[in-house]
Amino acid sequence: MPRALRQEFEQRELRFLSKWAFPSVRSRGRAREEEPCPLRTCFQRDRDRIVYCHAFRRLKHKTQVFLNPLGDHYRTRLTHTLEVAEIARTLARTMRLNEDLTEAIALAHDLGHTPFGHGGEAVLKEIFSPEFSHSDQSLRVVDVLEKKGRGLNLSAEVRDGIQKHSKGFGDIMPNSAGEMAGTMEGRVVRVADIIAYLNHDLDDAVRSGVITVEQIPPVCVKVLGRTHSERVTNMIRDVVYATRETEKGLVLSISEPVHEAMLALRQFLYNNVYRSPKVHNEFVKAKKVLSELYFHFLENTRDFQKALNEMELSSDPWQAAPDEQSVCDLIASMTDRFALSRYEAIFLPTPLV
Repeated sequence: MPRALRQEFEQRELRFLSKWAFPSVRSRGRAREEEPCPLRTCFQRDRDRIVYCHAFRRLKHKTQVFLNPLGDHYRTRLTHTLEVAEIARTLARTMRLNEDLTEAIALAHDLGHTPFGHGGEAVLKEIFSPEFSHSDQSLRVVDVLEKKGRGLNLSAEVRDGIQKHSKGFGDIMPNSAGEMAGTMEGRVVRVADIIAYLNHDLDDAVRSGVITVEQIPPVCVKVLGRTHSERVTNMIRDVVYATRETEKGLVLSISEPVHEAMLALRQFLYNNVYRSPKVHNEFVKAKKVLSELYFHFLENTRDFQKALNEMELSSDPWQAAPDEQSVCDLIASMTDRFALSRYEAIFLPTPLV
């Protein structure tokens, strides 16, 4: 009989983790019961399922800020995810939280993100539903779309962290129970997400020439640092040192100077990068591509089924006509290059040779 290594890991967690951490043995489980793995805790198992799923691999060809970049060093949705996971693990380690749960949430948080970044999300809000959000779509990916309709059957705590990771333009540190994840690990991922994108979006914007280093607000340079490395390090350290323990739990915090500098940097990025003509004009084109594909697939079952099969998504070959939800799932799952190639094949004339 092989040793139950999983149980050794679980006991190690109970001995080492903070009382505010979420140990594997306390998990509320999965929607469908499964035999436990003899080697891995439930959260380690979730992390592996996420890394091996189709949606995770597609992140490498999805936009972060700059659409379908040709430069080798621009971030994609995959490299963003990896940077979030690295920051989140560092925060979790310093606070003695569950790193496996933290990493699983971080790696899955953007699985439902659309092609062409937030431009893709905006068009699905317009043509599918105002309630569409990439965080809810990420949950739909792991619950329904992966493994041709069977989903990944992740633990309840990982699912909760995925759904609560997004902050949009809201508070960096929310204190509303409805906005916060139920675990400290999920809350750490939310903070790591904003630390990651503030820094790498600024780095890519300078690389692209959309802005110059001299344009960065002085308060950001003074408080956060002059380089990407300095800014990331200072933000992480500030969260670690400002976070406080109360009778009710661990409260993630940021010092007032760093919080103000982060707000200033975020506003600067919105005004000078995300809304810059170089970025915005490409998003307008991308929205047109996705909108036309959406309505085409609604009316053309054969093309819809072909695209579904190529994306290895769940499909019913006898379906009379695609419905709006299934077309939304297809569009949201596409990579930038798949959407562009499909648009070219459907809407652009093919010259005779």
